[in-house]
Amino acid sequence: MSAAERRALLLLLSLGLVGQGVRWWLTRPGEAPGDVQLLGALPPRSPAAHRDSVLALARPLGPAERIDADRASAPELARLPRIGLTLAKKIVADREANGPFGSPSGLDRVAGIGPGLLVTLGPHLAFSGVSARLGHVPITPSPPSPPIHIGTPQLLDLNEADVESLDALPGIGPARALAVISYREANGPFRAVQDLARVPGFGPAALNRLRDRVRVGRP
Repeated sequence: MSAAERRALLLLLSLGLVGQGVRWWLTRPGEAPGDVQLLGALPPRSPAAHRDSVLALARPLGPAERIDADRASAPELARLPRIGLTLAKKIVADREANGPFGSPSGLDRVAGIGPGLLVTLGPHLAFSGVSARLGHVPITPSPPSPPIHIGTPQLLDLNEADVESLDALPGIGPARALAVISYREANGPFRAVQDLARVPGFGPAALNRLRDRVRVGRP
């Protein structure tokens, strides 16, 4: 037998063994050919349970329902009127950092919650260890501010103004303020507002800005 014939015979024997192995695998006892075993899957999540939990957090508060600000989660606090999820997270973060609020005055320390909002939240809030029936939070109104009378702005006298007063004028700055003082000391008092154009650093634009802010002598 030649070498080529021996190689062909070995190839046929190998193919026969492979075929027998495949047939044995497909016809194992207790398993139908082609069955595939799957790994254990996780138990399916109930859509109804998920829906109920979402609806419970999204529903509006009942007339007598209150949220415990010292224990509620951010989604629960977000059910309060005028409290979104962002502000609710701030409340939880403040509580975790500084401890329970204990009363409406403690909740006032959270940025974004002021007296007006506390009045709205009062009937819907509860605090651990505090009576559940809070009612409205008493808010003492601040006294009204005195009226502000706006009149003609007082003009600055170029011959009496110091460096600080000149520096406060729009577009002047300390360098130009010193230049005005130096010019006044070297050349005497200004005779008219237009004399500012002779001071180094003052051009037509600067002079126009200052016409309604400065004067020379008594008004």
